[in-house]
Amino acid sequence: MGTPATDSGNKLAWLLEDLQVPGVRFAVLLSEDGLRIAHSSGVAKDDAERFAAAASGLRSLGKALSEFCGGPASAVRQNMTEYDSGMIMITAAGEGALLGVSTYSDIDVGLIAHRMNELAGRVGRELGAEPRRRADVP
Repeated sequence: MGTPATDSGNKLAWLLEDLQVPGVRFAVLLSEDGLRIAHSSGVAKDDAERFAAAASGLRSLGKALSEFCGGPASAVRQNMTEYDSGMIMITAAGEGALLGVSTYSDIDVGLIAHRMNELAGRVGRELGAEPRRRADVP
């Protein structure tokens, strides 16, 4: 069962309510380097953290393949990976932030992608997360 969206480590979960459309299992807001920022009520916190780490890795693979779609400067807009039982969709959501969604197999891909992009565009500044930087140790 998912962690309630009101837990103290999940204060931005309300942003993900717009993604409660038919076919969506859950949504996770994450930093580009794989840290969970918020998650919907459909997923437990530990699973949302694992999802965030894996989604970040999938996004990196998409960047590595960009040269085959116009060159290294070609930006990744959205990742979609289809499985037997559903899809994983990832899109940029502000500076240094990503929005990831897990779906069932019977979905309206266009509707979910549209809702993800609307949410990302509307709240990009609020969702922005700076990537972690290595602290200089004296």
